[in-house]
Amino acid sequence: MSGQIDILLYGLGAIGSFYAFVLSRSERVRLTVVARSNYEAVKANGITINSENHGQHNFHPHRVVKSPSEVSAVDYVVCAHKAIDQEDVAVQLQPVVDQNRTTIVIIQNGVGNEEPFRKQFPGSSILTCVTWVGATQISPGIVKHTKSEDMQIGLFANAQVEKATEQQRLDTFTDLLRNGQTRFQILHDIQRKRWEKVVWNAAWNSITALTMVDTQTWLHSSDDAEPFTRKLMLEVIHIARGCGVALQDELPDQLIGKIKAMPGIGSSMQTDFKNGRPMEIDVILGFPVRKSRELGISAPYLETLYVILRAIDGRLRAAL
Repeated sequence: MSGQIDILLYGLGAIGSFYAFVLSRSERVRLTVVARSNYEAVKANGITINSENHGQHNFHPHRVVKSPSEVSAVDYVVCAHKAIDQEDVAVQLQPVVDQNRTTIVIIQNGVGNEEPFRKQFPGSSILTCVTWVGATQISPGIVKHTKSEDMQIGLFANAQVEKATEQQRLDTFTDLLRNGQTRFQILHDIQRKRWEKVVWNAAWNSITALTMVDTQTWLHSSDDAEPFTRKLMLEVIHIARGCGVALQDELPDQLIGKIKAMPGIGSSMQTDFKNGRPMEIDVILGFPVRKSRELGISAPYLETLYVILRAIDGRLRAAL
């Protein structure tokens, strides 16, 4: 792809703002952002990034809009919103998607994220990403970024699109990431990385949300806490294998060892619960539970957490 590249970024929270900054560093990009609660601040003052890796920057996207309906078709739609009500989001994005031109880029937690977009836009290319970025929006339009910064990206292959075309769209987007001076790797087995992160998130997000304690407090809460966590992680690993993703039994040891070496942390799900916001339950717990049922794989720990969190999420949604 040569010349100007039109990109719409949907989901201007901390992660979305960080990648808006990365993409805006390329002169070829004409960036439109969909903003909600921070619309007025970003419209007036742009986005400010205070980064331990990149320094302090303020930039103004080409356009700031409240809805995709204000925009015509673009080359890339970057979905950095919380993975909630994905089917509804796919419908909202219809005005900006030309299936012969538009590539959808998914930067979200979870597994199964691509399916609503593939169903809505069967002719579009999809790039799917796993990101590890320590970013917080400390006030509207102002984001603090730590040194934590990495991404894995790959194709969610589409048989309706020529392989050469898909590869070119992947190459173009990763060139923009490279110009933005962010860390990333291109992977052919990107679903493995998605499932590995879900093993992490299914444990720590759900446990910290339900207990309202941090990870260190949880692990030291009783002799049963660590064995419980391992069993939960192993259930997700068995489901991943049933879906053709070869995760290893040693992964819980690695993930628990990693969390033990860190200070106690909460999770985005815990934060959403505390603030009365809907939680990313479906892509972290719901999709694996549905797959376990389809495949006849027993997952009592995972299923119990999912059922309880669904009830809590329903209460949070009803209160909005």
